[in-house]
Amino acid sequence: MKTYHILFILILLTSCTGKKSINPSAEADSIFSIDQTSIVVLGTIQDAGSPQMGCTKDCCKDLFDNPDPNRKITSLGLIDAGNDKTYLFDASPDIVTQMKWLTQYEPKSKKEIVDGIFLTHAHTGHYSGLMYFGKESIDAKGLPVFVMPRMKDYLSNNGPWSQLVNRQNIILNTMVAEEPVKLSNSIEVIPFLVTHRDEYSETVGYKIKGPNKTALFIPDINKWRVWEKDINEEIKKVDYAFLDATFYSGLEMNTRDISQIPHPFVIESLEHFKNLSVEDKNKIIFIHFNHTNPALDPLSEATRSIIHNGFKIAKTHDVYTL
Repeated sequence: MKTYHILFILILLTSCTGKKSINPSAEADSIFSIDQTSIVVLGTIQDAGSPQMGCTKDCCKDLFDNPDPNRKITSLGLIDAGNDKTYLFDASPDIVTQMKWLTQYEPKSKKEIVDGIFLTHAHTGHYSGLMYFGKESIDAKGLPVFVMPRMKDYLSNNGPWSQLVNRQNIILNTMVAEEPVKLSNSIEVIPFLVTHRDEYSETVGYKIKGPNKTALFIPDINKWRVWEKDINEEIKKVDYAFLDATFYSGLEMNTRDISQIPHPFVIESLEHFKNLSVEDKNKIIFIHFNHTNPALDPLSEATRSIIHNGFKIAKTHDVYTL
């Protein structure tokens, strides 16, 4: 087991081109400064967190007594170093800590609130953090929130979210699929539609273009084969690809009908991406892990398989320069 641990660390250190693998604790005095335009991983877990409510499995039982401060729900931070600004991708239930981390990473601005939030869709782990911008909490003033048309309608016409809109705690900025949102002369964000369970809103992924590099962010999608785009070709066009890894194989889910919550299993993704070049495989960073996913254990066979096949696993506080 010790040999595997050493091997895992060595692979991580040698396979992360463009990434600063810094992973401090969640304590405020451990937060580091980032002086380049970058993406920061602020969370990697599926919507309901880890441990998950009611879970008595081995994957959760010790975490109730000994929580891991870095097990936060999936979110990315974007630091615009040239303009001293920060942006969140998805407003998770862990947004209070995640926004504190992100604004502390940015060394020049003294702002405690980000300059904007991009939402992917209306599943609870991706937008419910908006509640903290209301009058019961910080009572924000005009925070830009970038949304697709159905997401705008949902937030505008359903409480308590409509109160945020009506009181202008948040200002909804409507996006159009495939049309860039220009944040500065060197940064733009492009939303694109993906196939998912769209009960309340459409679902998008994002292409985030920086001064030198570009990233994909697709935390939720049904299956790669049902998407109208070819994910392999999309990976070839970017430098980083943060991709849905909710379930490793589906075998870890023995209490629910997994056909009702479709995602690309990691083992399916490994097969789907097997013919990519070594360079392109190395761009893929798996994210959005269900609490049952064995890849959350760095010493598991699942983790070893992912790393052995040339891919990466997102870790909270990892930094990827753009």
